[in-house]
Amino acid sequence: MRWQWKLLRAGAFRLDGGSMFGVVPKALWSRRSQPDAENRIPLQTNCLLLEAAGRRLLIETGYGDKWDAEGRAMYAMQPRSVLDALAEVGVAPESIDAVLVTHLHFDHAGGLTRLGPEGRPVPAFPNAEIIVQRGEWEDALANRSTMGRTYLRSHLDPVADRVRLIEGEAEVLPGIVVWPMVGHTWGQQAVRYEDGHGVVCFPGDVMPTIEHAGLAWNMAYDMLPYTNMQSKQALLERALAEGWRIVIDHEPGWPVVRVAERPDRPGQLQLLRVDDEAAPAGAPESGA
Repeated sequence: MRWQWKLLRAGAFRLDGGSMFGVVPKALWSRRSQPDAENRIPLQTNCLLLEAAGRRLLIETGYGDKWDAEGRAMYAMQPRSVLDALAEVGVAPESIDAVLVTHLHFDHAGGLTRLGPEGRPVPAFPNAEIIVQRGEWEDALANRSTMGRTYLRSHLDPVADRVRLIEGEAEVLPGIVVWPMVGHTWGQQAVRYEDGHGVVCFPGDVMPTIEHAGLAWNMAYDMLPYTNMQSKQALLERALAEGWRIVIDHEPGWPVVRVAERPDRPGQLQLLRVDDEAAPAGAPESGA
C-alpha cells in the first residue's frame, strides 16, 4: 500500500547542546548548531500524518500541551502542540485511527494525552490505538532511563488500555513496517512506508538532527552509545543502497533528506536535503 503523507511541526523547543552532542566538543558542534545564552540548541518536534484507504496514522506526537510555565521556560517550548498542527491541515484528533511512537520520551509521547475538562490528562486521540515496542513500554513504566523526568506517567497511564505492543520487526498496518532501532533506548523503533516516490523512513532519535549524521555524533542521552552508532551506520547504508528518504525527527530546518556518498571522502556518507519540489508527497508542511 502507498501512503500519502504530510509533515507536521508540533512545536519548537531547546535542549542543552552538550547533552545533545555527547562526546563531541562544543568547539565543533557549536559551529553547526548555535547555542543560546543557556547553551541550548534549537530543535523541532517533527511528526507525520499518513493517509490511505480511509485510514489515518500519526507518527509521533511531540511534547504536548500539558506543560506549566516553568516547564515551558526550561525547554523554551513554543506554545504549540500536534493538535494545533493537525487543525491547520483540517484533521480532527477523533479521526486518527492509530498513533505510532518511536519511543516514549516526553518530546515524542507527550502529545498522546491532553488536559480534559477537569484538568486531568485524557487521551488526545480517543479513537486511536497506540503502537509501540513492548520493551519500550515496559521500560517507560519502570522509568528505566538515565533521565529521571523523561518517561512521564501523565503521558502514558491514560492510554494504557489502547496500547498495541510489538516485539521486533512487524508490519503493523498495511505497508507500515516497524523494526528495532536500538541505542537511544533499548526499545526504540524505526518506521518505514512507501508513497508515490519510494520508501520513506522515520528512524527516531538514532539521528535527531541532520548534524548527527556522523557516527560519533551521538547524544549523552543515549542509553547505548556504541549500539546507537551501529544502528545509525546500518540505517544510513541501507537508505543509500535502497534510495530511501529519511525524515529527521528533531531537525529544526527542512528535515527530509537522502543519503549520498561524499565525493571528497570515499567511503563516507552525508545527508542531503530533499526540497519540497523533489518530495511533493511530503508537502505542504504545517507550522514551519
